Amino acid sequence: MKPLIHPTEATYDYIADAIADKGYCVLPQLLHANLNNALQQRVMNLDGDDFKRAGIGREQDFQLNNTVRRDETRWLTLDNSIDKAYLDQMAEFRLAINRRLFMGLFDYEAHYAHYAPGAFYKKHVDAFKGESNRVLTTVLYLNPEWQEADGGQLFIYAADSDTVIESINPNFGCFVIFLSEQFPHEVVKSYRDRYSIAGWFRLHDPLQAPLI
Repeated sequence: MKPLIHPTEATYDYIADAIADKGYCVLPQLLHANLNNALQQRVMNLDGDDFKRAGIGREQDFQLNNTVRRDETRWLTLDNSIDKAYLDQMAEFRLAINRRLFMGLFDYEAHYAHYAPGAFYKKHVDAFKGESNRVLTTVLYLNPEWQEADGGQLFIYAADSDTVIESINPNFGCFVIFLSEQFPHEVVKSYRDRYSIAGWFRLHDPLQAPLI
């Protein structure tokens, strides 16, 4: 699938300004509608066996914990044309943000996430200072006609606080960006099947091979 570039230079300017000013940005839409639709069809057509239970921690510290999270995931790969179109778009995003903020973003990893009814992900951070090369988190939502009563909202908390500064409905096409180390966040319980793509821009780590 050929990437369809939708974000304009003005959009990238807006995102960079928001990251520099407050550390996060929420956009009702970012990508071309055709790409959003293709990604939504792709995730809906995945077989249940394609997903794996999500855990906490990485590598030797990985563990499953039903009290913390109950979602399931599948990594995007370059050998699928729809996955590749999204990853190509994120490569364009990476270059655009680096030109504006000099963040040194090096590569990107992403997975589809499925929250079945009753699933959640308790308050957590995506990166601990000095312990991870994930620096910028992205989330793309793939849920047509989502209602607030369906749950599944993303809560973004103020750093070192229990204050919720953003409550984001997982509406179709909504795109969220935030600094991975800075903002604790939570996915509250979903009452219907909820789909998204979670991704992370990373700094270069010669000891860690890319996952995609």
